[in-house]
Amino acid sequence: MAKNSFERWTIEKSQQLYGIQSWGNGFFEISGDGEVLVKSRPDHEAGSVSLMKIVSELNNRGLVAPVLLRFSNILRDQITRINQSFAKAMSGVGYQGEYRGVYPIKVNQQQQVLEDVTRFGKPFHYGLEAGSKPELMAAISMLDDPEACLICNGYKDKEFIDLGLYAIKMGLKCFFVVEMVGELPLILERAEKLGVEPLLGVRLKLTSQAGGRWSESGGDRSVFGLNSVQVLEMVDQLKAAGKLDCLKLLHYHLGSQIPNIRDIRNAVTEASRIYAGLVEEGAAMGYLDVGGGMAVDYDGSSTNFASSRNYSLDEYSVDVIEILMNTLDEKEVPHPTLITEFGRATVAYSSVLLFNILEVSHLDSATMPEMQDDFHEYTKYLSEVADNLSLKKLQESYHDAMYYRDELRQLFKHGNISLRERAYAEAVFWGTMRKIAGKLDKLKYVPDEFEGLAAAMASVYYGNFSIFQSLPDAWAIDQLLPIMPLHRLGEEPTEHAIISDITCDCDGVIDKFIDLRDVKRSLLLHPINNGDEYYLGAFLVGAYQETLGDLHNLFGDTNVVSLEISDDGDYTINQEIEGDSVENVLQYVEYDTKALMARMKSKAERAIKAGKLTAKDRREVISAFLEGLRGYTYFEE
Repeated sequence: MAKNSFERWTIEKSQQLYGIQSWGNGFFEISGDGEVLVKSRPDHEAGSVSLMKIVSELNNRGLVAPVLLRFSNILRDQITRINQSFAKAMSGVGYQGEYRGVYPIKVNQQQQVLEDVTRFGKPFHYGLEAGSKPELMAAISMLDDPEACLICNGYKDKEFIDLGLYAIKMGLKCFFVVEMVGELPLILERAEKLGVEPLLGVRLKLTSQAGGRWSESGGDRSVFGLNSVQVLEMVDQLKAAGKLDCLKLLHYHLGSQIPNIRDIRNAVTEASRIYAGLVEEGAAMGYLDVGGGMAVDYDGSSTNFASSRNYSLDEYSVDVIEILMNTLDEKEVPHPTLITEFGRATVAYSSVLLFNILEVSHLDSATMPEMQDDFHEYTKYLSEVADNLSLKKLQESYHDAMYYRDELRQLFKHGNISLRERAYAEAVFWGTMRKIAGKLDKLKYVPDEFEGLAAAMASVYYGNFSIFQSLPDAWAIDQLLPIMPLHRLGEEPTEHAIISDITCDCDGVIDKFIDLRDVKRSLLLHPINNGDEYYLGAFLVGAYQETLGDLHNLFGDTNVVSLEISDDGDYTINQEIEGDSVENVLQYVEYDTKALMARMKSKAERAIKAGKLTAKDRREVISAFLEGLRGYTYFEE
C-alpha cells in the first residue's frame, strides 16, 4: 500500500466505517495501534485487551481459530444494566411492585452461560425460563434462589409437570404457564396427586402485533397462547375446581428482536387491561410477565430497522412501567411484580467469533495473459478501452467494455476465438470494471447502471469457519451481524469483499453487512497476500447461534474460551473447551470410528497384496488416518 494512502486513513475513519462505537455498547473500541480492544466495563477508565493479543496467546496454547470467545464481564454488566434500569424506572414513578428478570434458556443453553447467568443474577433474584424437559431439568439444578422465578412455558406432559411440582416442593417459585386449555386438568390432577399447590400462569394471545422478523409471534393468528375467550374459560374451570387463587401470573410474548417501541407500548397497554380484568374476576394474580423482545442494535443505526431498535433500555423500562402503573391505577389494582424474559439482549454482546482468512479470490486476474497478433479486432478494441479509461468518459467506456465482452463470449461459443483469447478478454474486462468501480467515488453523480458495481466486483475472502455451524442466523434469516477486521485498522481497507466459509455450499457466504443507512452488499477489507495473517471477528453472536448450529459438511463446534477482562487491562481464562474432532462429528452421525479404522487397515492390507502400497506406506497411511480422526474439523496449519 502506498505511504500517502496510509497517511490519509485514520482510526476514526475505521470507527466510522465499521460502526464499532454504535453497536459495541461501550465494550469494544479500536486502539491507537489499529487493533480491536475489548473492555472490562463500558466506561472510559476501564481496562482493555487487544483481541489480537488474545488470539496470539491462544495460538500458543494450541487453541487455534476459529474460536468463540465468551466474555463473562460483558454478561455480568448486561444483567446489572437491565436490573438497574428497571429499578430506576420504578423508583422514578413510585411503582409499588418489584422487578424480576428471567433468562430464557433456549437463547443459549450452554452450561457455562447458564452458570454465569445464575451467578451474576443472584443479587437481583434473576430467574430462568424453560420450554422443555431438558431445559427445566437444567434450570432446577442451576437455580438456587427462592425469590427468583422459574417460568415453565411450552408443551407440558406428566413428567414435565411433576418435575415442576417437585421444584415447588424444594422451595423454588416455579410457575406453570398454561398455553393450551387442555393442559390445565393435567396440572391440577398431578398437583393433587403430589400434594402441591401449583403456581399457575396463563399465556395471553395478544391482538397486538409487532413488526420485525418474528411478527407472527403475536396477533390473532399466533399459534401460542389463549385468546380472551379461552382465558375466561380457564378462569371458570379454576373457579369450579376451587383453585382460582392459584392463578397468579399473566404472560405474553410479542416476539423476538422488536425494533419499534410503539409496538411494545401497545402490547403492554392491552396486557395491562387483561391483567386488571383477571383481578376483577377474583384471580389472585401478582405477576405480569411481558416476555422477551428487547432488541439488540446490531447495525448501530438506532432505527426501527429489523436489525436495530429505535429505543434504549431505559426508554423501554420507563415506558413499560408507566403504562402498566397508569392502567392499573385507574382500576385501583395493586402493582404486580414485573417479569421480563430478555434473552437476546442479555447474552448477545458477550460472545465473539474469531476466524482467520485462508485465501482471497479476485474477479480480475493478477497475471494478465499476453496479447497475440492474431487476436480478434474486438479483443484489441476492448484492450484499448482499458488503456484509455478516463473519468470524463467513464460511462461510455463502461458501455463499450460490456459490448465487446458480450460479443467475444458469443464468438467463443461458436468456436471463432481460442480459449487463450477468451481468457485474455475476460481478464481485460474485469480489470476495466475494477478501475471503473474505483473511480465512482470521484463522480458528482453516479448513474443508476453503476449501482451495485462495487459489490459485483467484490473479492471473495475465504474464512476458516462454517456459517451453518457458528452463524446460522446469517444464513437462515439474513440476520445482519457486525463483522470487521481485528487489526490493521490504521490502514485504509481498499478491497470490496464478501466472506465465504469453507463448506462446499453456495449458501455458505456472507454478502450482506451492516450499515447506518442501508444494507451493504460488500465489506471493505484490507488487501492481503496468501500467507499473511488476517483475522476477522463476528460480534454480538451470543444469542441462538451456538445451539442452532448444525454439522453441515461435518464441521463441528469450534474451540470455545470463556474469559474475564479485568480493570487493570489483563484477562483471566475461566474455561477452555476444545472444538469437535473429526472423530467426534463422525460419531454424532452414527459412525463407529473403530470400525472405520478396521476397514482402513483392511483396505491398506489389500493394497499391499496388490502391490500398490509397501508395508512402510501402509504405516504412514494408517498414521495419517488416525491423526485425521483426532484433528480439528477446521483448517489447521
